[in-house]
Amino acid sequence: ILPALSLDGVLHLDIQQRSYTTTLFNRFIDGLLDNMNPFPGRNSVVVLDNCSIHLSWELRQMVEARFVYPPCVIHAAER
Repeated sequence: ILPALSLDGVLHLDIQQRSYTTTLFNRFIDGLLDNMNPFPGRNSVVVLDNCSIHLSWELRQMVEARFVYPPCVIHAAER
């Protein structure tokens, strides 16, 4: 069982009958991101430890593609 918890309860949940691989974990995070918001909004922070499946380049790209904006875009929005 792999839950993503927030102060509001369970944001996302996955159940596997085997160990999580990087691919399975990335799929879980992809589903979780549908329930997340850009920072500093509610449910906008994911905390992971340094487990090897948490450190894939693909995972980083997936998160950054959805929620990390180039500085010029952020500054333009603040004007």
